[in-house]
Amino acid sequence: MHTAALIVAAGRGTRAGGALPKQYQPLAGAPVIAHALAAFARHARVSHLHAVIAPEDEALFLNAANGFNVTHSPGGATRQDSVRLGLAALPAHITHVLIHDAARPFVPADMIDRILDALETHPAALPVLPIVDSLRTGDTLMTGEIPRDTLWRAQTPQGFELAAIRAAHAAAAPGHTDDAAIAHAAGLAVALVPGDEHAMKLTHAADFARAAALLPTRTTSGTGFDVHRFGRGDHVWLCGVRVPHSAGVIGHSDADVALHALTDAILGAIGDGDIGTHFPPSDPQWKGASSDRFLAHAAGLVSARGGVIDHVDLTIIAEAPKVGPHRAAFTARLAEILAAHAPLISVKATTTERLGFTGRGEGIAAQAIATVTLPRYSL
Repeated sequence: MHTAALIVAAGRGTRAGGALPKQYQPLAGAPVIAHALAAFARHARVSHLHAVIAPEDEALFLNAANGFNVTHSPGGATRQDSVRLGLAALPAHITHVLIHDAARPFVPADMIDRILDALETHPAALPVLPIVDSLRTGDTLMTGEIPRDTLWRAQTPQGFELAAIRAAHAAAAPGHTDDAAIAHAAGLAVALVPGDEHAMKLTHAADFARAAALLPTRTTSGTGFDVHRFGRGDHVWLCGVRVPHSAGVIGHSDADVALHALTDAILGAIGDGDIGTHFPPSDPQWKGASSDRFLAHAAGLVSARGGVIDHVDLTIIAEAPKVGPHRAAFTARLAEILAAHAPLISVKATTTERLGFTGRGEGIAAQAIATVTLPRYSL
């Protein structure tokens, strides 16, 4: 058996909202279709990947498919047309095909195995889930009930002998909603195999949150610490807020110790170096730069990994300026910078009881910890 996975990705998915077709929208740091491609690419019994796409989406597809050994060809005006064209594009050595909707990002390996096992004895296989709710008919009043014993929810991938499904598509009338229906209409025996709740289809915007919740996660923490010396000036920057003071702070950027410590904490939580790695002090472009750019960059790296910043805890260490009068402004500014994550934010202050360089009023320090939740899932 030489099996290809045919990924159907030519639709627009408008009900999901967003500026992009749903198969190219991000899920856990990668386009939806990339998750689907990964499921088949790592399965030992699938030897070829092919996608049918809308020609105008080719750049999106190539970006999403980067790193995968997958071919592609144009789809048609309808899903049925796209599948027919995709079947025709498969290599000559392929004997069986798994036809899969790109909008179903998660395909468990054992589900693929069940479909392929069924194809050993049947020309077609359909993964299904039982209907658990009672079914009733009616408009404003109930008129009857429908037995659910022989009703099923159909999923993809759906498996077929390639020659058989090609012939079925060639003879099919328009209007079928999936390939199992086309196979059945052509007289093929379609085996029913257990599906999987994880193989959900993304249809509406809310489905993306449901899909993300299915991903296993891990929680990590990082710490950060920063110090800057006082110098000439009449203000300091703390948490992105300009605070009047009898001195300024010496630093390559705006020397905001709070944002620097917090940036390092977030970078530490995702294992991505430190602030100097991303913004070298030797680089003149960062001279006098506003440090909120550094924190926003670190938060963006978390988002790119499909993660979220859950909590940040910041302690500013100085005899002066006093933090209390500005605490609300500090918290509000941090919430603004990290708005995409909406973390729980804590801003505190302490002194060193006039001991050390902060106690002598020579400088200011800050330490921070950040807690991040990341998907325990990689393509």
